[in-house]
Amino acid sequence: MIRLPEPADLVDGDWAACADDLGFDLEAPATGEVASRARGSAAGRIETALATADRVAASWAATTPEHRAGLLDAAAAALAGRVDEIVALESFATGVPIRQTGPLGVIVHGAFALAAAQLREGLLLRTATREDGRPVEVHRLPWGPALCLTPWNAPAPMAAHKTASALAAGCPVILKVSEYAPYGTQLLAETLAEVLPPGVFQLVRGGAETGARLCADPRVRAVSFTGGLAGGRAVAAACAAGLRPAQLELGGNNPLLVMPDAETGAAARAAAELLTSLNGQWCRALGRLLVPRARLDELVEATGERLAALRAGDPLAADTEFGPLVHSTHLRRVRAATEAAGGRATAYGSVPDKGNFLAPTLITGTDLAEEIFGPVAAVVPYDTVDEAVALANGTPYGLEGYVVGGDEERALAAARRIRAGEVKVNGSSVLSLHLFTPRPAWGLSGLGEEGTAETILFFTGARVVGVEGGL
Repeated sequence: MIRLPEPADLVDGDWAACADDLGFDLEAPATGEVASRARGSAAGRIETALATADRVAASWAATTPEHRAGLLDAAAAALAGRVDEIVALESFATGVPIRQTGPLGVIVHGAFALAAAQLREGLLLRTATREDGRPVEVHRLPWGPALCLTPWNAPAPMAAHKTASALAAGCPVILKVSEYAPYGTQLLAETLAEVLPPGVFQLVRGGAETGARLCADPRVRAVSFTGGLAGGRAVAAACAAGLRPAQLELGGNNPLLVMPDAETGAAARAAAELLTSLNGQWCRALGRLLVPRARLDELVEATGERLAALRAGDPLAADTEFGPLVHSTHLRRVRAATEAAGGRATAYGSVPDKGNFLAPTLITGTDLAEEIFGPVAAVVPYDTVDEAVALANGTPYGLEGYVVGGDEERALAAARRIRAGEVKVNGSSVLSLHLFTPRPAWGLSGLGEEGTAETILFFTGARVVGVEGGL
């Protein structure tokens, strides 16, 4: 039985009930029934959070990396003991099957352990040597209070990654969780509050207006945002006025290029996984399936068979492979976008009648100009690999790309030509290619790079110190 925490925020070490009515109900995606009322932090609590972050910024920045690493390790240990609760709440709130949120749960505590390790390895200080033998020190120093804005599709893992990185950098954190999936992140906040000094980490709740107010406040010195393009543009505009750094990950319209020599089963498996992982509600999901024209029917049929075989149902059931969308409002958006795309939409498999379910869908006879953010993708035929690469690049987005091929070198050659921050060959995992490689965003997919070290460094600026000895 899932126990939903009462809506509350954490400000200056103090928990308080959230009283502001956001105007809609949160749902149990599997049934569509009302789970709770969406609540936000009061204006006075937001102001107190900003003032607190500003007040503690200097003292937190003055702590040593070793001290911060110790606290981050303590946070990791505490969170490891609660990750099962957090994962269950994530599945309940988002509709993502627990067999997927479970593996992602390692990020909830692992992000803090990794950030601590980066500090101990000297990420924030390096030394260069001049020709005369004198050392030049490069210190990475915190910008100041950091605002972390997380979406609803994997809220607690993203909150953990951003929060751990900012704290490691020496920035106090104000975290605003998505109003559509707040539960797991509130448990994360409860655990952090037991470990960290008061005011160093704060949790607030609310909708777009709350996010806009926080972004516009000059006491916030850096913003890390994951979400949609409209929200990202608003964050960028707010930060531009004060020339404050913004890290933006805004989704994509990701291609899967099936090479002419690709094995049918491998291509179908990759397409089905990319279409339905996190129920299609993830920024690196499949948007456009690019297939050799001569193999169009064969590959659509094989992919459809895999999609039809998926077990749809309760996201908290261990055998569920495909779940519902997060909210009926989002379900309506996805359906409307599918209808507006044109072409012929074919749904595969059976899904429960109740709840926010949408069967996985392939659209033929058209391309998709925009990300749908659901289990819907266009199938686009090509005649030559050059044409396929051009189709892959024929979008203003550039987050993720995928290539499936029998000849790995030819597939890699095509992958190197795709304009995206990361391109995977013969793989369809939700995880990055390597734990310590960056996760860049190109074009309308965002600004800056995320990653184990990259996000920590985003929250810092450089100060170079040395003796020139020329006087």
